[in-house]
Amino acid sequence: MPARTGKAFLEGLRKNPPNIYIDGEKIDDPTSHPFTKNSARSIAHLYDLQHQAELKNKLTYDSPSTGARVGMSFLETTTVADLEKRAQMHKIWADTSLGFLGRAPDYMNVNLMAAARAADYFAQCDKRFGNHMRNYYEYVREHDLVLTHALTNPQVNRSLRADELADPYIALGLVEETAKGIIVRGARMMATLPIADELLIFPSTVLKEQEELKRYALAFALPTHTPGLSFQCREPLDIGRSHEDHPLGSRFEEYDAMVFFDDVLVPWERVFLMNDVKLANRAYAETGAVYHMAHQVITVKIAKTEAFLGVANAIVEMIGSGQFQHVQQKVAELIISLETMKALKLAAEQGACLDKYGTMTPAKEPINVARNLFPQLYPRMVEILQLLGASGMIMIPTEKDRHGPKAQEIAKYLQAAHASSDERIKLFRLAWDMTLSSFGARQNLYEKFFFGDPVRTQAALFESYNASPYIEKVKAFLAIGNREFSEL
Repeated sequence: MPARTGKAFLEGLRKNPPNIYIDGEKIDDPTSHPFTKNSARSIAHLYDLQHQAELKNKLTYDSPSTGARVGMSFLETTTVADLEKRAQMHKIWADTSLGFLGRAPDYMNVNLMAAARAADYFAQCDKRFGNHMRNYYEYVREHDLVLTHALTNPQVNRSLRADELADPYIALGLVEETAKGIIVRGARMMATLPIADELLIFPSTVLKEQEELKRYALAFALPTHTPGLSFQCREPLDIGRSHEDHPLGSRFEEYDAMVFFDDVLVPWERVFLMNDVKLANRAYAETGAVYHMAHQVITVKIAKTEAFLGVANAIVEMIGSGQFQHVQQKVAELIISLETMKALKLAAEQGACLDKYGTMTPAKEPINVARNLFPQLYPRMVEILQLLGASGMIMIPTEKDRHGPKAQEIAKYLQAAHASSDERIKLFRLAWDMTLSSFGARQNLYEKFFFGDPVRTQAALFESYNASPYIEKVKAFLAIGNREFSEL
């Protein structure tokens, strides 16, 4: 099967709808239900782009198995040029949502590619598991499937280990092995974009290497319609308003869900790791998956920062505030943020090297810096847009208001120095949905924790970063003592 069209994606959802629950009801058809139809159509649009003549060669490549065109995000990177080609694909998809669709399918595709290239890593757990991982990657690639994933355990009692809770199966764990596969029970969070074909479970947050915790060391995949597997979503942020009123929330609601496993059977061919805490703890880093995922993410964050800069400049130009230095300073902050993220992405690509599995992997240091920097930049970007828009972010009548009884007054009093009231309101509606709506508020929190607990990620950077050359440079300088440079 070649790269899918949007129609094929939607037909797949209708044929095998994920077991999704929202606001007290099961969503039988995510392609038509008011809560999910817009999200499904936005994903379908990404697939349709693959078939546009001018984008085909940027978004797809020839499958090494069949020769049919498959998604560029599945590309097995062996050169820097491969990374650059894949990044171009990420950017095209990201631009369609202004970077506000954080879990587009390409995110999990690069994860799966890196894991498949590192199949030998999983074979250390069981010789079968390496083949399982490689076969699963090829299956997803050739069928162009959408994957979601869930990484963390429920926040029941952070002071206790998972096995110390009254119910040891609050966290997802292995119950038993059978001839057909393994039985798993418990829950995981946060599965973003549960409107997907498959769920990929990779090892959870770092486990202490103790025998009692081995049941929680798991990696496997399942179709999202599997019996006993279900997704409980949070409250919808797409509340049925028009695209003009909610330009982002009405299109790019991804949903975040907790995943429940009620004694679910995972067939053996879908199992990639089990019962090995040490391998589970190192899976993302050792396979390089985390760096490929972060490469995709950084590209999306660049698209998002470009959107903030574009909206900020458009507001300044529209209301004529560009002559004020405090306004210029705020916009300059956005420019600095954008160019810094672009520089880190470039450094990650140009400094890439082959890992032990022969995969060209982005340089770790700039990737890790970007992962730690953007969660600090994003809240300030939100604040800057709010400050530039000021009260204009509040006084934004709806689409119906603009055509209602007060349309004449709205047209007169809500015009801008360089725009009509309609143009002004549409722009400020976008700024509001980026920063102040429920959709924008979720984005703000999401970006703060996208890469994990900021304290832990920065501690990990401290531990992993090789500062030895710089320490030695300082020691060498101090060793000069009181000698004059002229004496050297």
